[in-house]
Amino acid sequence: MNVSTRLPEYAPALALPWIVRLRYAMVLGQIITALVVHYVFKITLPMAWIAPAPVLTFASNLWLARRIRRTASPVRISTSNLVAWIFVFDIVCLTGLLMLSGGPTNPFSLLYLVHITLAATILTKRQTWFLAGLSSVGFGLLFWIYQPVAVLEVHLHEGTPNYHLLGMWVSFTTAVILVAMFAAKISELLSKREESLLRMQEELAKKDRLASLVTLAAGAAHELGTPLGTIAVVAKELELYANKIARNDSLVEDSRLIRSEVDRCREILRRMRVQGAEPGGEAVEAVAVQDLLQSLCAEFPHPAKTRLVLPRRVNLPVLTIPRQAVLQALVVLVRNALEASDSSSPVEIDVQAEGERVRFVVVDHGRGMSAEVLRRAGEPFFTTKEQGKGMGLGVFLVRTLAERLGGRLTFQSSEESGTTAALELPTTLKPELICE
Repeated sequence: MNVSTRLPEYAPALALPWIVRLRYAMVLGQIITALVVHYVFKITLPMAWIAPAPVLTFASNLWLARRIRRTASPVRISTSNLVAWIFVFDIVCLTGLLMLSGGPTNPFSLLYLVHITLAATILTKRQTWFLAGLSSVGFGLLFWIYQPVAVLEVHLHEGTPNYHLLGMWVSFTTAVILVAMFAAKISELLSKREESLLRMQEELAKKDRLASLVTLAAGAAHELGTPLGTIAVVAKELELYANKIARNDSLVEDSRLIRSEVDRCREILRRMRVQGAEPGGEAVEAVAVQDLLQSLCAEFPHPAKTRLVLPRRVNLPVLTIPRQAVLQALVVLVRNALEASDSSSPVEIDVQAEGERVRFVVVDHGRGMSAEVLRRAGEPFFTTKEQGKGMGLGVFLVRTLAERLGGRLTFQSSEESGTTAALELPTTLKPELICE
């Protein structure tokens, strides 16, 4: 999704609540300015004619704020057209106020720039130029239609304050503050929106890669099923031949080994349904952590099994999880730890329960990972293993599983100091995380 193409839609949506606040401040500023000028500086103004402008602005703002609250999605109402019409109304009100309070000599005519600047920030070019033209026409009318204010007709009265220059300074400062605050806030909100869209793009790309893996696994399982079945049949026939005709015990053992390896291949193909990436394909069940750790040990042959150091605790929680998916995720982490360290180094496995969450921590004492490798850990098809020894999908699938279950996978490592992998999961899955 191109952020720039969506900017005309999102900018007014993000700006509308701040426009409501700005208009409230504008109404308050109009009232205070009129009262100060009339009662403090003793400048006569037609207050009865000035009062309707802030009253109408306040009433329209109440209607706008109520409409925002009643609408579930701000994007539906905060279109650029709605914001443009709000600015048109405000420019007309500002023009009326200036006509009643000195016209072009009123220093607050500078406030026309506020609406133009805001329009350039959040509206389309056509709407911005329309509002700029409307402001120019409004300011031009002030030269012919306005109520003069004596103290503003000249720049300097001998022995009196220079109200015109003072007013210009106040209005300029006000305009600068309003524009700077509003533009900075909108820029910040748009930046956050862009970051959110980029994260969404990354998630969609990850799901696309995951869908490709599912298709690849399904195709591989389908293609390999037939030759594995043929190998199993031939191995069975070979076993019968060696057992009954050739009387060769060695051949019998070899044929049985072939059949056991075929069964193992079939189990691997079953796991290639990417259960680790799609836990919804497996029903959740109550699993004791001790039983899960015992099953984890059973996944490794004897030489590797002796290197595993398990926790000795007895009061470990019972988890409600997709057992096989979590088990295979732990197998991936432990296998990576075994391969990352030499054959004499132990791999420590710990379980830490914190409230309604549990962390499986796998620690190795191998060569560790550099900052660049640590940053890219979990990217699909990224691996530091030699060619032919890994596809770089194991950690990716584990991280995807953790995120699907409402948990997370983290790594801590530095070169020559080993690696700590932590798989954090909720003890009980929320209903929305369970696919019936």
